[in-house]
Amino acid sequence: MRVALFATCVNDALMPSTAIATVRLLERLGVEVDFPAAQSCCGQPQYNSGYRRACEPLVRRTVRAFAGYRHVVAPSGSCVATVRTAHPRIAARAGGGLAAAVGELTPRVYELSEFLVDVLGVEDVGAWFPHPVTYHPSCHGLRLLGLGDRPLRAVRGLKLLELPGAEECCGFGGTFALKNAAVSAAMAADKTAAALATGAEVLCGGDTSCLLHLGGTLRRQGAPLRPLHLAEILASTEAEPWRAP
Repeated sequence: MRVALFATCVNDALMPSTAIATVRLLERLGVEVDFPAAQSCCGQPQYNSGYRRACEPLVRRTVRAFAGYRHVVAPSGSCVATVRTAHPRIAARAGGGLAAAVGELTPRVYELSEFLVDVLGVEDVGAWFPHPVTYHPSCHGLRLLGLGDRPLRAVRGLKLLELPGAEECCGFGGTFALKNAAVSAAMAADKTAAALATGAEVLCGGDTSCLLHLGGTLRRQGAPLRPLHLAEILASTEAEPWRAP
């Protein structure tokens, strides 16, 4: 099976280890991974800020970049949710046949854990991660995609600790964190306090943006809790274990 990796701009610019781990994991499972170089931002920041017209070129670019691939996989619930929910709305108002092209693409775009469980039909990916972990479900992943922590439960050595108030937003919210910094910081403080109370060593999530937001809060606190993307945990094996940089 061949898939296209939708790395996302946040991972590409700020956390490339997430995209690298995604490729390692998929290739270990026998999946051939391509990286269409024409891909760029999905347009989520512009769309969330009310700049619909500025999103149209990015929607068109996304359609062109991933044309011809049966499956497109992204280690980001928020970007996948944007493609599925925002792109059709943008395309419907743009005209020029864009709606049909978007309608053809959206069913082929999967968040990483969706692809593993719902397409490959696998929860045990051969991962080994002997650490206590708590899982933060991002708002887009939880509310728009209905994602859970299924692949984590099959990781050997991992102790999964329930996160109190897991369904509450971490406060990032894209441009919300910029426009409402004080509220955003307070929400992150609540989320990190809940995560620290679990006694976990690692705070896992499926969206790099949330993890960067929470990670900054944890660093400023000097807290002994490390944010880590789901892909990096699933890519870790006994033969090639994850190691803190």
